[in-house]
Amino acid sequence: MTQAYINSIGMFLPGEPVENDEMESILGKVNDRSSKACRKILKSNGIKKRHYAIDKNHQTLFSNSQLAAHAVRHSLERADLEPSAVDLLVAATTFPDLLVPGFGSMVHGELTEFSPIEVVSTHGVCCCGMTALKYAAAMVQLGQKQTAISTASELPSRLFKNTRFEAETKIQQGKHVDFDTEFLRWMLSDGAGAAVVQPQPTAGQLSLSIEWIELISYAHELPVCMYTGRNRPDSEQNWMDYPSTVEAAAAGALDLRQNIRLLDKAVSLGSQGIPPTLQQKGVNVDDIDWFLCHYSSHFFRDKVKDHLDLLECSIPQEKWFTNLYTRGNTGAASMYLMLEELLYSGKLKPNQTLFCVVPESGRFSTAYMLLKTVVG
Repeated sequence: MTQAYINSIGMFLPGEPVENDEMESILGKVNDRSSKACRKILKSNGIKKRHYAIDKNHQTLFSNSQLAAHAVRHSLERADLEPSAVDLLVAATTFPDLLVPGFGSMVHGELTEFSPIEVVSTHGVCCCGMTALKYAAAMVQLGQKQTAISTASELPSRLFKNTRFEAETKIQQGKHVDFDTEFLRWMLSDGAGAAVVQPQPTAGQLSLSIEWIELISYAHELPVCMYTGRNRPDSEQNWMDYPSTVEAAAAGALDLRQNIRLLDKAVSLGSQGIPPTLQQKGVNVDDIDWFLCHYSSHFFRDKVKDHLDLLECSIPQEKWFTNLYTRGNTGAASMYLMLEELLYSGKLKPNQTLFCVVPESGRFSTAYMLLKTVVG
């Protein structure tokens, strides 16, 4: 098989950065009451700025497909490639604009300058962006594609408008929004990233050689943690089992929820998988130059460090890179946005090793990726 290289990364963050004290003015106060949990959650997650694709009137400024399309175009511009060069598009998201058809088709539909090409959609939570990149890399490595683009995009802000919760609490006779739902309201934000993957590095430029990508699921061991489609994690009734969609929405079955009591499991499982994965791949932890970990909150940074220390797999803090605090938690797009900022920061040098980890709390999956910097 041939090698696969990330030769360009594009990104799109809608609108101006939103500061912490602006969030509720955009998302809205539920029943005209300021959130009691907001300040506590923001202090814990450490995020200072994020982006939203909705305005203060709750008008959607960009669809999720459009976010991804903008990131794709940016990646092509940076690679100095024409759209006709692309022969594969792989698109990932947690919440597509439509339930059907696939997200990839909708993104391709936005890219009217493209040719007829193979399109693939990957769905999930944070790891689906890595699944998209793995598919793109595999097709290039097999020699079936010459220029593949993988993209991941998220637009959760539409789910967090106060009007959605007010309608729900009105039907439930004043019941407050439960914490598992409100928690995510102050955690997630919008954005998209895209990577151009080709069989040779770009001449005279720094590229990222994709050494390997591994994805591991623990779904057979643990219950669902982050979900939409039920009104509680242990319910057997999903949103399509209700007599009507209206009743499903009224019961809260269409809310995005996270069982925060299980969140530590995602961190511990993701961390525990690092030493055996590195050992299996023949990688010495001391040879890692950059560690990119998609932790959803600053609260978990020390937890990851503590786990690695206990596992005798410590990675010095000066090797860690994240932009969680300035770009927010963009789910499946987060690793793309981290790599984009680092690649164009001037901090990377040839022959460096980047180790990337994406723990996912949906039903406990983790993605591991090793990249090396090369000059074409």
